Amino acid sequence: MGKHWVIGLMALLCGSLQAAESCPDTTAQYGKARAIVADLGRITTPNGVQESWAEQAGGIAQWVTARGQDRDNPVVLFVHGGPASPLTPTLWQFQRPLEEYFTMVTYDQRAAGRTFADNPPDAVADTLQIDRYVDDAIAIAEAVRQRYHKPKVILMGHSWGTIVSMRAALKRPDLFYAYVGVGQVINVRENERISYDYAVAQAKAHHNVEAERELASIAPYPGNTPITRERIVSARRWAQYYGGMTAYRDTSDYFFNGPLLSPDYRDADRCAIDASNVFTLGRVLPEFLAVDFTGVQQFPIPVLMFMGRHDYTTPSEPTAQWLAKVRAPMKQGVWFEHSAHMMPWEEPGKLLVSLLTYVRPLAVSAPGK
Repeated sequence: MGKHWVIGLMALLCGSLQAAESCPDTTAQYGKARAIVADLGRITTPNGVQESWAEQAGGIAQWVTARGQDRDNPVVLFVHGGPASPLTPTLWQFQRPLEEYFTMVTYDQRAAGRTFADNPPDAVADTLQIDRYVDDAIAIAEAVRQRYHKPKVILMGHSWGTIVSMRAALKRPDLFYAYVGVGQVINVRENERISYDYAVAQAKAHHNVEAERELASIAPYPGNTPITRERIVSARRWAQYYGGMTAYRDTSDYFFNGPLLSPDYRDADRCAIDASNVFTLGRVLPEFLAVDFTGVQQFPIPVLMFMGRHDYTTPSEPTAQWLAKVRAPMKQGVWFEHSAHMMPWEEPGKLLVSLLTYVRPLAVSAPGK
């Protein structure tokens, strides 16, 4: 895997890319480890679910992965971040306990991971708009609901996925028992400001001359100057170095290198993660920078926000402020005190307990469940 810096919601590759067609064969190096991960992750219960399939959504085949110990459990549709940072190749790191209580479903979005590898880029290049991603999520939710004979599903999004999921919940609330935002985006420009200010404060506190110099070169940030890839990289590099992506860590290599041990991905799919990051960035960046949910004053379904206390990738302060004001049938904020942006990986136990305490009852007690 290449070296990444996650900026805002985009995972960008710093350095050269390997095209999928020139991907090295890593079987000899990692094959035995993947076999162990695969064996540990096998669903063996009689009523379990372990399957992956290509679902037609928005005119292309999008790869869906579903896992759970009991298909009678509520379904969670987990929409990944990025926008081209799929969950599938790192599910093995955190998801197994969740699978005892939920059927966990995720999908590689258009121009992400396996979906990117299996669809010609030219076929999707002109379709990378947020509304298209939202309609895709709705189509996947419909398909999953029918496949597992559920009247509704629970919708959960992470990072970029919260933009897609929140809009999907607003557009089709009839499909969902509840919406869970993990590392929620409320206002992108405000997030950029908070993240930058945190990086500056940390650089000064640690007398990091290199960081201070780089951050000063883009000041004021975001300001009135166009927010380019280069400015975002400079701002995000140091916020994340000082624990703004994974709390108390200056790197998140466990996540970026995690796909190397995934039994669910081919080498071409692993290389497609890097390639798709770069492919999507320029196409979605203008829309992404304009995202602002502060005007949403009423939410049609129960809404829960899982917030990392140390998150300076999608800072939690705007989310907490929004949640305090919004009107909804039910709302709940949960603070993850030892997490930054990667809550499912950083505090998986608290993620499970929070879902069991606040979310699962909304599905199992619903009429016609």
